[in-house]
Amino acid sequence: MQELNNININEKICKILQNKNYTFEYSYTSNNVDDTFLLAKTFAKYLQNSDIIVLNGELGSGKTVFMQGIAKYFKIENQISSPTFTIVNEYILKNNDKIFHFDVYRLEDSTDFLDSIGTEYFQNGICVIEWGNIIQDILPKNTIFIDIQKDDKNYDKRYFKIWRK
Repeated sequence: MQELNNININEKICKILQNKNYTFEYSYTSNNVDDTFLLAKTFAKYLQNSDIIVLNGELGSGKTVFMQGIAKYFKIENQISSPTFTIVNEYILKNNDKIFHFDVYRLEDSTDFLDSIGTEYFQNGICVIEWGNIIQDILPKNTIFIDIQKDDKNYDKRYFKIWRK
């Protein structure tokens, strides 16, 4: 696993998002919310329509904070919160592109997702999916997975594993 840092982060994330067949596994250590925002905003810089990012991690690990960093980059003025009960929030960007922010925590499995939401969102905007491991079997091959783990001793520290099979 290669480590992302402030020197190589732009180059590596650009490559991830430009080459949809590129398989990788990176790690990134966030020491605070600003580091998480840096990672998210770097992703946002290269995101395009039909890109899908899955965010996995326990409650409070930083999934929604990551989405807030993406929103900050795109100057989305809405308050960004996890769509736990509505399942999806839609944000329209200045160029009329869309970001769909999902929280599938309350769904049982991908069949539940297909029955209630469907996959048409995947082609109609940028998708950021919290708890996406629940529907992993229906996600496109080019999906980017980000697993977030809290540090047991330092409340602000997070460990990110960024990968694609």
